[in-house]
Amino acid sequence: MTSIAQPVPLAESRARVKATAVAEFLLVGGATPLLFLVSWLLQRTIGLSSADLAVGFLFFYGAHVINDPHFSVTYLLFYEKARARAFGGEFAPLQRARYLVAGLLVPLALVVWAGTALATRSAYSLGLLIQSMFLLVGWHYVKQGFGVMTVLAARRGVRFSARERLAILAHCYAGWAYAWASPYDPGKEVEEKGVVYTTIAHPHGLERLTLLVFLASAVWLFGVLARKWRRERHLPILTPLVALLSSIWIWSVYSSIDPLVVYAVPALHSVQYLYFVWLLKGNEAREREGPPWFERAARVRIGILAVSALGLGWLLFHGAPAALDDFLVPRRSRFTALGATPYFAALFAVVNIHHYFMDYVIWRRDNRQTRYLLETGRADS
Repeated sequence: MTSIAQPVPLAESRARVKATAVAEFLLVGGATPLLFLVSWLLQRTIGLSSADLAVGFLFFYGAHVINDPHFSVTYLLFYEKARARAFGGEFAPLQRARYLVAGLLVPLALVVWAGTALATRSAYSLGLLIQSMFLLVGWHYVKQGFGVMTVLAARRGVRFSARERLAILAHCYAGWAYAWASPYDPGKEVEEKGVVYTTIAHPHGLERLTLLVFLASAVWLFGVLARKWRRERHLPILTPLVALLSSIWIWSVYSSIDPLVVYAVPALHSVQYLYFVWLLKGNEAREREGPPWFERAARVRIGILAVSALGLGWLLFHGAPAALDDFLVPRRSRFTALGATPYFAALFAVVNIHHYFMDYVIWRRDNRQTRYLLETGRADS
């Protein structure tokens, strides 16, 4: 017998589209304002101390399935087809050069840096590596926000001119600069992952200068978007704009404004990232399960990727550093400025920084796979 597929009712189809749009809004940054309400309710009902303990516990262990895989899946994406990308025709010459720098030179330099610091037991050198991570994480957050906004806008049929993209990027970089310069740091002793080091002092007026530039860039961005709306009359970029502003204003510049929401910031950033991984690899998997490839089912491919990311994340942030610290750190050295977990600190910084550089290559238009980001239905918001 031959069964005839029944058409999906129009109302049901519209409901699905609306649900997808709402889910996308929440995943790329729209959930952030709601967390402030949750934080306020928790503090009012159980008190700040209890809420802080509960939320901190939740996101500490939640990192195993959100934050850690967001780092590890980058390796799975980046080193896929490594030979063709580095030495074949998968990438154009300029993109191939970026790939070799991010995939070979950057990790080599980071490993030498971290290895030398550990071999010489230099908390100062390892502290510089950690500070480099903190400097670059702001760049990574705002660049991701820029990429998310432009891609989501393109999925809604909205394109930005070179001048408009410049205004968006200027606000991103201004936010990065202000987030790093604030608050004023005269140079103080801090501890990170057990490593005790002295921070690099900021010039006294840097915080105020970067704030002025940040506010000026916000005015410019608002003006550019206002002119675009007047010119085009219909500008469906609510979700893209929320994703951008969440990345800059809440996750970077004012990330510590709420004592509970600050715990969620890395997870929010990671969820935004993983949503785009799902778009990229999900659309690719659905395409390749059909003709002419007839490869394994899309759900199986995505499942394998998810399990692989979970396993690699555990290895990078738990299994490998714990084993190295247990076997290679003498007991007498556990009470020095390097602390009891210097290998964890080193590997954490190396993976973070390497992740930033790999992302700079993966999510460029030069990578043919990024076409899959535009192959889903458009939302209206």
